[in-house]
Amino acid sequence: MTASPAERGLRESATFDRATIAGIRHAADTGVYDIRGWGAKRAVPHFDDLLFLGASMSRYPLEGYRERCDTDVVLGDRHATYPLHLDTPVTIAGMSFGALSGQAKEALGRGASEVGTSTTTGDGGMTTEERGQSATLVYQYLPSRYGMNPTDLRKADAIEVVLGQGAKPGGGGMLLGQKISDRVAGMRTLPAGIDQRSACRHPDWTGPDDLAIKILELREITDWEKPVYVKVGATRTYYDVKLAVAAGADVVVVDGMQGGTAATQEVFIEHVGIPTLAAIPQAVAALQELGLHRHGVQLIVSGGIRTGADVAKAMALGADAVAIGTAALIALGDNDPRYTAEYEAIGSAAGYYDDFQDGRDPAGITTQDPQLAARLDPVLAGKRLANYLRVLTMEAQTIARACGKSHVRHLEPEDLVALTIEAAAMARVPLAGTDWIPGRKHA
Repeated sequence: MTASPAERGLRESATFDRATIAGIRHAADTGVYDIRGWGAKRAVPHFDDLLFLGASMSRYPLEGYRERCDTDVVLGDRHATYPLHLDTPVTIAGMSFGALSGQAKEALGRGASEVGTSTTTGDGGMTTEERGQSATLVYQYLPSRYGMNPTDLRKADAIEVVLGQGAKPGGGGMLLGQKISDRVAGMRTLPAGIDQRSACRHPDWTGPDDLAIKILELREITDWEKPVYVKVGATRTYYDVKLAVAAGADVVVVDGMQGGTAATQEVFIEHVGIPTLAAIPQAVAALQELGLHRHGVQLIVSGGIRTGADVAKAMALGADAVAIGTAALIALGDNDPRYTAEYEAIGSAAGYYDDFQDGRDPAGITTQDPQLAARLDPVLAGKRLANYLRVLTMEAQTIARACGKSHVRHLEPEDLVALTIEAAAMARVPLAGTDWIPGRKHA
């Protein structure tokens, strides 16, 4: 048996590891950059670097079987006649029909509705499956304007003006020709089978003053009934949140660099934007300075939410709600081990499949192939998503009770400590066992 490289005394480079070498070879062989889906795969400070301080003597916990811990949230009550009333603070992020199959969009609507939360259209417009199965649907208004029309705006329960996405702030998404079916092309008013690249900025404004005009226009179209969200990719978060609020946003959505995408350049995914953990305190500081945090303007955080602990930590740092995308797809059945052989056949593996742009997803989720899409039962997939959303909500409740809170929104930074200096500095909470917050001046 041949000895392994390590057994032969060979040492892998931390700078030029095997994935990096493979990337260089691919670029040299093809002359093109890598495109993929999912989100950042590099390790950055995240919610796992925070811990809760449960109650014992100085704080009293709540008894889970006798004392309530509520999870409801109201979004968009600043200007809208009909703000959203959700039973859980976990919402479904925008993912387009085109990137996802019609069955997947229907399943997202079914799962979200079953637990009393919202789902979001994504680029490319509103489908009848999604609107028909979503009790609460947020309509994304994107730079591409694909599928946008005033009738669908009025059918929605809220409007989300997208200025950026965590996986690609400053850039637009891609939908390759193999996923541009006749139906997708018809909704986007573009040719079938031809690559589509979304614009990186809106065509009819160049700054925040113009955004204020656009938000007013959207309010007039919908008779001031619908909440208007503004979504930004996490970069200069403090300033972006202040400008979004000044432009009239009811809700601000901040998407960290761990947020997923159907497809964009890998160099974008891994090297542009800041971690979700670093973005939340900046957004909260902006809202606090405006006197609108926790009342007036709500903050939704997305990018790497996986567990109820992540939900609780985001809310303790100041979010009013969170949004999930990648995790929701996994709950539907994405990267399922039962398709291991088929993932291997297309050059990937279950748990590693991120070539969402290729449209060959064996699970029938990130595809427009009718035969593959038919594999996904939207009723069963919707129930799986509902189960997952319930677990996230119950886990967040469990942590809130352990901290003595009667509502998950009562969690606060005082309930948290950090395990690393980097996480302490980003989240602005003390390093565990100390009262030291790196970068903060002590009186």
